[in-house]
Amino acid sequence: MTDPRPETVYAAGTPTNKVPIRDLGVIGDRRSAAVIDRMGRILWYCPCRFDGPSLLAGLLDPDGGEWRIEMEGSEPGPRRYLDGSGMLETTIRAPEGDLVVLDWMTSGPQAPTGVLLREFAAAPADVRVVLDARPGYGRGTASLEAMETGVSVAGMGLQGSHPLRIEAHRVVMDLPAGEAGWMLLADAPQAQADRATLDNWRGHTLGHWRGLDEAVDYEGVFANEVRHSLRAIRLCTHEESGATVAAVTTSLPEIAGGGRNWDYRYVWLRDAGMIVSALLRLCQKDSEGEQYLKFICRCTGTSEKYPMAVFTDLDCETAPPETELPLAGWRGSRPVRIGNGAADQLQLDAYANVALAAKLLYREGRSDDHAHWDVVSDICDFLAKSWDRPDHGIWEETPPKPYVSGKVVAACALESAAAYANEAEAARWRAAAGEIRDWVAQNGLTSEGAYAVYPGAEEVDVTAALFPVWDYCAADTPEMIATMKALERDWSPDGRLYHRRLECDDGRREGVFIAAGFWVAQYWVMRGELERAQAIIAANVAQANDLGLFSEEADPRSGEMLGNIPQAFAHAGLIGAVIDLNRALDASA
Repeated sequence: MTDPRPETVYAAGTPTNKVPIRDLGVIGDRRSAAVIDRMGRILWYCPCRFDGPSLLAGLLDPDGGEWRIEMEGSEPGPRRYLDGSGMLETTIRAPEGDLVVLDWMTSGPQAPTGVLLREFAAAPADVRVVLDARPGYGRGTASLEAMETGVSVAGMGLQGSHPLRIEAHRVVMDLPAGEAGWMLLADAPQAQADRATLDNWRGHTLGHWRGLDEAVDYEGVFANEVRHSLRAIRLCTHEESGATVAAVTTSLPEIAGGGRNWDYRYVWLRDAGMIVSALLRLCQKDSEGEQYLKFICRCTGTSEKYPMAVFTDLDCETAPPETELPLAGWRGSRPVRIGNGAADQLQLDAYANVALAAKLLYREGRSDDHAHWDVVSDICDFLAKSWDRPDHGIWEETPPKPYVSGKVVAACALESAAAYANEAEAARWRAAAGEIRDWVAQNGLTSEGAYAVYPGAEEVDVTAALFPVWDYCAADTPEMIATMKALERDWSPDGRLYHRRLECDDGRREGVFIAAGFWVAQYWVMRGELERAQAIIAANVAQANDLGLFSEEADPRSGEMLGNIPQAFAHAGLIGAVIDLNRALDASA
């Protein structure tokens, strides 16, 4: 496979909802996030919180709102995150020279909350900066009011280094050639800022990010990619609650122009296992993994039928119902959705992953008193009683079916929790796990002896690569060897990238699923084929953009990124695969 390259450079006038996903960057304050393209346009921003209404939604509609930089003859240049932080430096090129823009959001206890800043180095030519705010997911017109400190924008405070003026429902600041400047947008109007104030906030924000980075204890293979992935997970993390959203965007499609467009600004139980694992194994001196699990375990009572809803909002409340918005969609991909209708599905793997995450916490010695055991125990009792029910599976499909992967991970969760249970609990859970193993052996194999998607199916799904990782079986059993052979034959275009198998569609119509490649790499690490695992990791790393961000999927031919960004699940998958590989390399040295 040819390594994907950045897509064709686009002109300044490219419609906001046609910007390649590969060209998106993300900044955040660990409360919310803003999405920025290579021309320095902020195309998505939800003030205050990830899952709140957007103020800027140009990413999903050309009239959805943006914060743009206008400079004659401009085109994209290089960009980078500043000193390992979530602060993004973008270079915009023009005939007269380069304009360097630093976008960031204040973070840390010594900086104010809820301030988005744009700093402009000396302009090579006259620059016009335009804030076109469209609150309520692009459906409203922002109320604008001139104030002594700047302009009130839908109740938020906008300030600038140069005079601000209101033009046709937009706010404009002119930056003359040769002058540097800045603009800031705060959640609420505040006292007048100046350069010294900004410098102070920037220093504290950088210090906060560096403090997070000091917790990282990793210097092995793919070290830069691991740090990029940890930053991406942190950009998706709500610091106050410890929750990590699946991504910071909504409705970026799995198939361009198609209808598989979902809101990922919520917290999924199934992500807990991999993300907690990544954080616990990578951040030896940090408590981020514990905080995430603590959040998940606070979510009991969010479902009337199950131990908890399979995903929640940032307040541990049931996510809002699915609503379609009258927006054009990214490259015409409609419908555009907010909320998510799958919150009360039965997904056995989601509950099992919570128990597996707790096991990691206990095994790493982070919890002497087996924290959250009441929740883990309730989940395991539920799995022991309900494992034989059809569910919606890891891909949240309808109608429910007896997906083999859900049964397998339930058995693993029950067996792992039994090691920490009292005698009665352990006996009950091990008995249920034994029943699951018997059921899978009798019903869960294809005619080729591979693990089937569900009984009677002759297809396999890439989730089966995780069975040895979950400790269900050894990596070299006849069933796993047959499964991996079928996966490579039917679901991999090149033996390194993998599609997922879907019931409601042909998964090969989508891009390759990035997290899946890392699962397969973990499998080959367990088989001892380390060069093969390293090549698979490298092929999937190549699907990231220049900032090291993954979306959910990628077109294996063009390298075009698909799906919401940044995909925390994929970044956690990379960390898990790389740590396993590095430990195996160390052991074999």
